[in-house]
Amino acid sequence: MSVSPSLQVLPEPRRWPEPRAALRLIKPITWFPPMWAYLCGTVSSGVSPVTSWGLVVLGVVLAGPVVCGMSQAANDWCDRHVDAINEPDRPIPSGRIPGRWGLWIALAMTVLSLAVGWLLGPWGFGATVVGVLAAWVYSAEPIRLKRSGWWGPGLCGLSYETLPWITGAAVLSVGAPPWEVVVIALLYGIGAHGIMTLNDFKALEGDRQMGVHSLPVTMGPERAAWIACWVMAVPQVAVFGLLFAWGKPFHALALAALLVAQGAAMRVLLRDPKGKAPWYNGTGIVFYISGMMIAAFALRGLP
Repeated sequence: MSVSPSLQVLPEPRRWPEPRAALRLIKPITWFPPMWAYLCGTVSSGVSPVTSWGLVVLGVVLAGPVVCGMSQAANDWCDRHVDAINEPDRPIPSGRIPGRWGLWIALAMTVLSLAVGWLLGPWGFGATVVGVLAAWVYSAEPIRLKRSGWWGPGLCGLSYETLPWITGAAVLSVGAPPWEVVVIALLYGIGAHGIMTLNDFKALEGDRQMGVHSLPVTMGPERAAWIACWVMAVPQVAVFGLLFAWGKPFHALALAALLVAQGAAMRVLLRDPKGKAPWYNGTGIVFYISGMMIAAFALRGLP
């Protein structure tokens, strides 16, 4: 007597996004850098946040959960084929965000970003438009700047650090920030190119297969890590020199101490770039962002 094999019942495809997957789609862990940069901008403006606390809170929410969250949803939608190779458990390739829901979420958050940005006045709205455009230019075809190991991380660094910093200063000042604020914000945005390069290590195999020319793919992990370290360090040395020149020696020395700590962490990173990149992103970056706030307080005290 033969026994017929049991039939496997496949689950019915999901029609609606799983709530927890939708939250993962917008990646709360990525919100901190632009939120922190916006706070640095408000501090560097010299305006008391007590008198403008509503603009501070609204700007932080816009920079993090709204615009950054939107950019993550857009990136995951545009990266769904790469993620199917690198991280198949992500919300879209795993099916927990079914069909075209990833795209609809990204588009809805784009509209929300512009609406919230409008509440911050002309400077806040203008910066929001720039941030939204940057997010789509980075991820979407036909431009998709993330295919370049130079332009992609550069755009991310400027969007995560420089743009929110200048926005925070401009919104609280109700006008263009001083040139010193713009220069420091630009330097930290350039340095963030190195941070973004280290973030590309986790997608090395999928990027190689899908034609994304990140620095770890085109130059190999070792050379890419060296470049990332130099790109992070040189702008901070420039900030150190500027703070000294502007009569802020104690702030400059504090920044120098953080640079020494980063140098020690970089030595660990360079011994095993691929294995230690996640560790550095959770350890060495703390010194980088601490230096940002020190520089912001130094700018606050400039005449």
